[in-house]
Amino acid sequence: MATPPPPVPRPRRRGAELGLLACAVAVIAYGYAAVGFATSGGLPADLPTHVGGLAALALAAHVVVRLRAPCADPVLLPVALLLNGLGLVLIHRLDQGTPGDHAAPAQLLWSTVGVVLFAAVLVVLRDHRDLRPRAGKYAFTALCLMAAPILFPAVNGARIWIRIGGLSLQPSEFAKVLLAIFFASYLAANRHALTFTRGPRIRRLLLPPWRVLGPIVAVWGVSLALLILERDIGASLLFFSLFVAMLYVATGRAGWLAVGLLLAAAGAAAVGALEPHVHERVADWLSPFRAIEEGHGPGQLAQSLFAFAAGGALGAGLGQGHSLLIGFAGKSDFILATAGEELGIAGLTALFLLYALLVARGYRTAIAVGEPFGALLAAGLAAIITLQVVVIAGGVLGLIPLTGMVTPFLAQGGSSVVTNWVIVALLVRLSDEARTPRTAPRPPGDPTTATTTVTAPAPAPDGGAP
Repeated sequence: MATPPPPVPRPRRRGAELGLLACAVAVIAYGYAAVGFATSGGLPADLPTHVGGLAALALAAHVVVRLRAPCADPVLLPVALLLNGLGLVLIHRLDQGTPGDHAAPAQLLWSTVGVVLFAAVLVVLRDHRDLRPRAGKYAFTALCLMAAPILFPAVNGARIWIRIGGLSLQPSEFAKVLLAIFFASYLAANRHALTFTRGPRIRRLLLPPWRVLGPIVAVWGVSLALLILERDIGASLLFFSLFVAMLYVATGRAGWLAVGLLLAAAGAAAVGALEPHVHERVADWLSPFRAIEEGHGPGQLAQSLFAFAAGGALGAGLGQGHSLLIGFAGKSDFILATAGEELGIAGLTALFLLYALLVARGYRTAIAVGEPFGALLAAGLAAIITLQVVVIAGGVLGLIPLTGMVTPFLAQGGSSVVTNWVIVALLVRLSDEARTPRTAPRPPGDPTTATTTVTAPAPAPDGGAP
């Protein structure tokens, strides 16, 4: 047998990553300076603190990646840092109009915690396959986290927070990562049955056996129960959509997307008709200017639409908008309205392109991993970011009802920014393993030599769907 040629080493690109990080810090520093000149006529006094702190975090994260994941994708960390920094700039700008509520220092602290966890994941987790044996425990922990807010009072009509003293957490943010690991493990083990095994047929709809279909129905039921008990539209939509998206990636059968949309629409229609809080959000979406017509003044969605309209193509400029009129959710749910007003369509498009670049690198990692669990996990983590951006952007633009989600990295929220840094850490670990050249072929019995359906969807049996 001929000896296989040695693998061709790929460039590690750590120097490129460091250069991109320097560019990201420069853009963030310019943003802080622009806000200062627009609001006070000079550089902000806390500019060295904010920009210096963010630069130190960037350098620390880069050193950890250089030591623990030297072959990782060089784009993931800089894009995440730039989005996080731009979020800090926007929150700092909104702080200028709310003297009694300075959220930027707290957000910088949470960003520090996120980067520390980013480093911890890369140091502790040396192989993503170590997560798979504990997937069941992660699912149980996620369910406990999802159920915990029921014991606490509602905030703005929804039970999504745990408040202990002055600390508040949103458990669903942490649960989404744990569920992505569980879904990846379950689908990697059952993807063949979900794709090829025949079960009951409903007209032209060919379903897998009930023992395989059961968990899918259970996920739908849990997401619906979550929406009813906690009135949390965002988490319910995210969890269910995440599972359907990963199911499609695992099987390549587009029919699962149709089934998922039908189940989601049925559940949303039922809860929207029965739950007043959800019904009110749907009514605001259908008629965003209703409050103005009734003489009560514009609501948050109407103010958001006014902000986008005022921004135009190039925006009013950082620090020169009026998105503070949106109210208490201006720094969280509606922070994209501030970006739209002060940066215009051009700046908003640039933000969306940054998210698209981050997501594309995640899916590229999924294709390159080469084994089912890792491919599904990378695709699921990228899908989490995709779903959040699409849903929150659709909500603030009036395309779909508001869900209560926050924009990844950009909006105020400690739980969100910490979780998103963990997602980036997992993608960095997966990309490092995918890009690291193997010095020897794997043995035939190694389960990681199995192929994945990420790049080649399997045809449905008998031509049916799903």
